Amino acid sequence: MYSLYIYSRNKYMLQFIEKLGEWNPQFTREIKGRLKLFPILVTSAISLVVQAVVFLAQLGQIPGSAYRMTEKYCGIGRSYQQELSDISEILPKLQNSFFLYSSKENFDAIKLEQVKIQLEQATNRRITLEKVLYEQPCPPGQINMTEWWHEHFQYIFQALSVIFIITLLVAGTYLLINNLAQEERRGTLNFIRLSPQSEFSILTGKMLGVPILVYLSVTLAIPFHIFSGQAAGIAFNHILSYYAVLAGSCIFFFSAAFLFSLTTRALGGFQPWLGAGSVLMFLTFLLLSTLYGSYLRNGAAWFIMFSPVDATSYLFPNLFKTYDGIGWSKYKEIQFFYIPISTNLVSFLGIHLVNYGLWTYGIWQGLQRRFRNPNTPVISKQQSYFLVAFVQILLWGFTLQQYAENRGSTAVDNPYYNIDINSQILSNLPIFALFNFVLLFGLIFILSQERQTIQDWARYRHKGRRGWWHNSLLRDLLFGEKSPAILAFALHLLTMSIPFAIWIFLSKQLYTRKNVSIDWLFQDNSRLKFALGIALLAVLWAIGATVAQRMLLLKTSKRYLWACGTTSALLFAPALILSILNNTSDKRSFLWLFSIHPWEALPTTSLPIVFMALFTEVMVLGFLNIRMVKKIISLHRQDACATD
Repeated sequence: MYSLYIYSRNKYMLQFIEKLGEWNPQFTREIKGRLKLFPILVTSAISLVVQAVVFLAQLGQIPGSAYRMTEKYCGIGRSYQQELSDISEILPKLQNSFFLYSSKENFDAIKLEQVKIQLEQATNRRITLEKVLYEQPCPPGQINMTEWWHEHFQYIFQALSVIFIITLLVAGTYLLINNLAQEERRGTLNFIRLSPQSEFSILTGKMLGVPILVYLSVTLAIPFHIFSGQAAGIAFNHILSYYAVLAGSCIFFFSAAFLFSLTTRALGGFQPWLGAGSVLMFLTFLLLSTLYGSYLRNGAAWFIMFSPVDATSYLFPNLFKTYDGIGWSKYKEIQFFYIPISTNLVSFLGIHLVNYGLWTYGIWQGLQRRFRNPNTPVISKQQSYFLVAFVQILLWGFTLQQYAENRGSTAVDNPYYNIDINSQILSNLPIFALFNFVLLFGLIFILSQERQTIQDWARYRHKGRRGWWHNSLLRDLLFGEKSPAILAFALHLLTMSIPFAIWIFLSKQLYTRKNVSIDWLFQDNSRLKFALGIALLAVLWAIGATVAQRMLLLKTSKRYLWACGTTSALLFAPALILSILNNTSDKRSFLWLFSIHPWEALPTTSLPIVFMALFTEVMVLGFLNIRMVKKIISLHRQDACATD
């Protein structure tokens, strides 16, 4: 009978695995090697031990016989503390009365005697209360254990919430990157690429199967997590919202882990450590910023929302104590182009899932391009235009938010507190610079082509094409997969610059509130100089992109290293050197005009010199592009001669 039961159970298990294999063969392949008895037992034991440690850590703090009167949950201690506080307020008054009635002018023997008696009684009572409060334990019957358990279940829920986030994102990222790296080293990834499965099916199977033991460990802790949340008085819909945000973050981070693994094969065995370490640093940084009062009225709000830790501060406001006193109304006040987008739980959940969803969709576009052909750029030029425009919309949308007048009456009187559109944009300039610099630097090396690719493009550009537009050089430079990316990069710079140009043009009309801190913008030629600074910076980045493309045409195998080093030195070294020199000199050098921060020299530099600097940069850009065109023509001729 027992053997029949075992046979039927194995039969059903095999049928279940066969159905899984039909749905996603890759998922079945991944879990077959992982869902074995010993790994399952070890994972279950670790999960239960962690839950026990979290619970026992709180249980170890349960009030005992040595629980003091001054502690939070002692009921009678609170009444004694209140009485002691009242006496502390009365004593100074009695002492003042004693000095008053003992003076020559107001001497009154009867009242003085009464005050002496009252002063002595109050002093004795204070001494008695202090002895009781600080020397005697709280009676067991006076300890509010209901309130104690309520608060400590909050601590348990908070600890498990953070453990879930770190375990899933860090461990899951490590396992996925390591799995792809191992498949690449063994050569099995090429066989997977040749299978009839789609990229989506293969990578989804890996995403679900590779961290299956991590999922198991978290799943085993979910009942205790929900129980502690309910015991702590947390609404069940908030707990479900937490799980939804956590699931969205897992899909986003795991998709990014796949893309990271496919684009950094040169790192070898260091890949998983770097990927998981980066995720851990990101979560730690945002956890600390959450504890100290994360601020969402800036252009980086969309980036902060990548962290599920920050979302928990809204869902469970009693669990995270801030040091700024603002509380967690920050999500309720967040706006996008002045439109409130997180006024309730549904909209809060929506903006997080939409943010995760849009970026995950973009990552999967890169995965579909890269998975079958490891040498294909992660994104095409056409996709890069949408990416740059999308990032600009996010930056500008979260920059333009309405500031509530919550600074009191001084906000109207003090011109430094008046916030208008100009002030918002100026205060967000470092955020614009950071994200756009990272984006531009990445696009330089994603879209720029190597020597052989440029040779192939120059050789086969006209073959098999019909019509003027398909043979157009402009079309090739803007949308071609193998053409140089200089014109595409110029379009990126134009996309970033146009909103600033519109703002500078309208800034005078937008100056609706008197704000001393931005008066400089409307003095003399400040707006023109600000616009020229943007032009100088854009041309400098175009020069950097041209230099990078030129370095990639070298014959050396380390062309990417040379391109990265040369471009980094060109863009960032001047500002670094001038910053060091500025510490030894009070004079701002005009050489700042040729750095990534030309505004350092613009206030003290005359317009003719600024125009001359811009003209010089444009001439250098033109010279470099002419030289690069000649180099491409030379490569084409060499290739043609070699073919003949």
